Amino acid sequence: MSFLNDLFIGLDAAQQEELQERLDLVEHKIKFMDKMPVACLDAANNLNYLLAEEIALAGGMLEAGILGAAFVIYYEPGKTLTDLMREVPAVLNAEWQAVKNNRIILLNDDVNRVRTAENAVALIEDIAEMLHPGSFIFGHEGDKWIRFGA
Repeated sequence: MSFLNDLFIGLDAAQQEELQERLDLVEHKIKFMDKMPVACLDAANNLNYLLAEEIALAGGMLEAGILGAAFVIYYEPGKTLTDLMREVPAVLNAEWQAVKNNRIILLNDDVNRVRTAENAVALIEDIAEMLHPGSFIFGHEGDKWIRFGA
């Protein structure tokens, strides 16, 4: 959680407490769930590890290979959801478990946004909702991310 500690510096105690409570809620719920295998890819199907800590805090574990991933999250800094919707269909493989189970997610979290503690906590909440859809509802689906049916 070191990256979060850095982001929490400078926040007043009330802000830190509120954000910590939100993180604790996610942590408590995922404690009783299986870790979900996730591959995080850019629009060219290259593995990226930019969200490794956020995925881990949200109840996922990064997979080194796409075939073993229950979920595939497409994320590329600077790409909008529209960009990803246009580019991703051409690179999907029908043999992937995530494609077969309609667990492809497009994420745009950072276009024109500053990395703050609030944004980082919201991203962890969003990833928890992506990976455990029946257990979390934070309300950013369709805005910051979408489930993409292949």
